[in-house]
Amino acid sequence: MSTQSQTSDAFAMYKQNVQKYFENISKITPQYFQSATELQNECMKTCQKTIDATVSMQQEFAKKAGMNIEIPNSAKTALVDTNKQLVQASTVNNQLVKTTIDATVQNFKTFNDNVNAFTELNKNIIQSWVTPFALTK
Repeated sequence: MSTQSQTSDAFAMYKQNVQKYFENISKITPQYFQSATELQNECMKTCQKTIDATVSMQQEFAKKAGMNIEIPNSAKTALVDTNKQLVQASTVNNQLVKTTIDATVQNFKTFNDNVNAFTELNKNIIQSWVTPFALTK
């Protein structure tokens, strides 16, 4: 049983239900993000460990097979430069995503700051429409 009093007013009931919904979402959202972050961290660890294990296995095979594992300086430079570009692209992408998210958050904050003003304006408009009809009764 709910401790909140039940009402037969449609709008009051709607407000109660919406409030309950968002109270629940506020409780579970941090848990969701924590789980998603843990999943992402485990995925990254798994990828890194898998790559490290694969390279170690290939290195061991190459040594036992007597393979030459030296790479020319030009190839080494190309690999290092490519990796630098990948890291830089990843950093730029992260900055773009963060900037986009920050701008979206700011837009929501601005909208939230103005919801009451919009509501009051709409109430005034409705009142101006309803007043002539109320006077004719």
